Amino acid sequence: QVQLEESGGGLVQAGGSLRLSCAASGRTFSRNNMAWFRQAPGKEREIVAGIRWSGGATYYGDSVKGRFTISRDNDKNTVDLQMNSLKPEDTAVYYCAADLTWRPLGGMATSANDYDSWGQGTQVTVSS
Repeated sequence: QVQLEESGGGLVQAGGSLRLSCAASGRTFSRNNMAWFRQAPGKEREIVAGIRWSGGATYYGDSVKGRFTISRDNDKNTVDLQMNSLKPEDTAVYYCAADLTWRPLGGMATSANDYDSWGQGTQVTVSS
């Protein structure tokens, strides 16, 4: 199992930036694809960005492409989400998630149902 804890959320004005960080504990982190999801009130949880276990490939949701960057450090067991040019519609609770299925040959899950471990979430609020 992997335990996850997010930090870095807060209140920011539109056009501003925030950096979220996820600290992971567990022996398999370096073999886990990781992702950030978000959930706004009344909406389904959606993937924001994902990164493969090696860091060699990333995925971004259409609404954040060009604005958000996901990265990971397997030595420190962390995965970060740099969010720039924030918009009010980015307001949500952001969750770090780990896919515990070993996927050595490629591919990245984008559905929340495929992720096994979750952090408690951190609130991001973007004011207009």
